[in-house]
This record gives sequence, C-alpha cells and structure tokens, in this order.
Amino acid sequence: MVMSGDMLLHSGLWDTARIDAANTGRGVLDFRPLLGDMRPVVSRADLAICHMETPLAPPGGPFYSYPVFSAPPAIVPALKWSGYDACTTASNHSIDQGFEGLVRTLRDFDQAGIATAGTAETRRESITPLVLDVGGVSVGVISATYGTNGIPLPDEAPWSVPLIRPDKILRMAAKAKAAGADIVVVALHWGLEYTHEPSSDQVAVAEQLTKSPDIDFIYGHHAHVVQPYDRVNGTWVVYGLGNAVAQQDTAVEGVYDGATCRVTFRERRDGSFRVTKLEYIPTMITPFDEVHPMRLLNVPLSLTDPSDAEWHAELAATRQRVRAAINLEHAFSSGVVEGE
Repeated sequence: MVMSGDMLLHSGLWDTARIDAANTGRGVLDFRPLLGDMRPVVSRADLAICHMETPLAPPGGPFYSYPVFSAPPAIVPALKWSGYDACTTASNHSIDQGFEGLVRTLRDFDQAGIATAGTAETRRESITPLVLDVGGVSVGVISATYGTNGIPLPDEAPWSVPLIRPDKILRMAAKAKAAGADIVVVALHWGLEYTHEPSSDQVAVAEQLTKSPDIDFIYGHHAHVVQPYDRVNGTWVVYGLGNAVAQQDTAVEGVYDGATCRVTFRERRDGSFRVTKLEYIPTMITPFDEVHPMRLLNVPLSLTDPSDAEWHAELAATRQRVRAAINLEHAFSSGVVEGE
C-alpha cells in the first residue's frame, strides 16, 4: 500500500495546471505534470490512497484558495491517472463549501472510479466502512478529522463529517473486520500544524486505538510537516505525512516537504496479516513561477537526475529534514527505511 499526505489545493496549483494544459493540450487545467514524478510509485502499489483535504468546486468554478477552499475538480482525473485507487476526505476543510460541496466532491471521485472514505452523503454511508478488494485481500479504510475549523456540521447531515472519536473509530474497525476485511487502516486528520512532534492528543488516541486487534495500521496528515513513524502497542503509527501538494504562504520550514508512505503486508499461516516492510519516500514541492510550474518531486530519484540539478541543494535539505522527522521516535532502529 502507498499513502500520501495532504492534497491542499492553493491557487498556485491551479495556475500550474493552467500553464501545463496550454502545453499539453489537455483541457483547461491539467494536473498530470504536477503529479507525474510520483506516478511510478503510486501506480505500482496494490492499493494507493490519497487524502483530498479541500472540497471541489463545480467544473467552471469559482475556485477559492485559503482560508475557505473550493478546488478545481480537474485534480480528480489526474489522481486517477497517477494510480490512486482511493482517497480519504475527512478534514478540517470538508465543509468549507457546505454539505453541497461535500456531496459534489464525493460524486466527482465516484464518477472517476476512485473510492472514498471519510465524509458521507447519507447516514448509512456514514456508519458503513469502506472495504476494498485488493487482489483477493480485503482492506478496510477508515477516515476521521479532529474538527471543521469551527464551521458547524450541517443541520441536515450532522453525520456527514466523521470526527475523531476513538469509540466510534473502534466500532467502525470492528464493522470492517466483520464485513470481511483482512486488514484495516485508519487515516486521521490530526495534530498541531507545523509541528513535527506528535501532540499529546495524537499520542493518546494512538495509544487507545492500537490496543484494538481490529486496527492494523494508522497514518495521518494535517500538520503540513512530516511527523514520525512509531510502533505503539505493536502497531505502526505514521503520525503525519506532510503535504503531498500545497502552496502555503508561510516562513515555516518543511511545508514543501512530504513523506509518501509505502507499507508491505504479508499473510501469516493463520490468515492474519502483518507489516513486513515499512518505507518512506521523501518528496518535495517546487515553488511556483511562470517559468517553472510547480512539481511534486521524488527526492531520491530527483537527486540523481541531471534535469533536476537546479533543485539538488533544496532536495538534499528536504531529504535531511524528512529523515530527521521520521526518526524522532527511533523508527530506523525498528526497520523503517527510505524508498524511492
């Protein structure tokens, strides 16, 4: 499985897609070149999961950037092209465009053939975990968020955005296992923005969830910087993957860094599954200008690519920052390795 961090669509990303579309001739907005460098990693996975932090606008817009997002739906076919099979949707921005925007986002992903976990259009969907058939192995995916930026949940659909409530997550995990899931992964939108260290709330929730035999892996996003990998009660917790794509206007170091997670599960003789390999692939977002549209780069490969020579110093710095963050809880001594 491959999981990536926040798809946080600021205006520079759709300006990039507009420039790229003019060059490729694919529509008005083409996000494929932005994501292309990571396509081999994503498309080769048995299951690849993205995280869509922002709700989607109608095809013609209007599009809005921070603080209340409404993102171009053209990102969805590009995610499908990249190889993503599913996307989690529970975030603090889930209802930036109300329940209508939430539903529109889910329907756009459904039409593209990308499964979603997290936000829900109906009450029944809100209590039914996503279970995917991945080459004969059933994988359950559960998604929840710490909140919605103070925006009240819709009166007509208070169940539409799942909040991080350990008791409910545990019930959903048990439902997923009862529905036949061999593996259950939990994606949490949590933590303190721009903070590499897990918060006390993150640690407490991880401690509670990892005691359950129904949960096999936990990973997260929202902090916008990379957070550590750690084994809690014998279960791996990847606290934060950083940004996949974003254009954050802040002096905080690390918001253009990411860590795509690749986890390998192997079946035991008793039919259960265990993690046999856990990797991080450092990524870097290049800044926007009219000459150089933004790109999501695979750091280890780009460091050996002469065509990316202008970025080598920044790539090397990203690699070191990501490595340090991943290892804050001594993950390397437990076998975590860098991939490419």
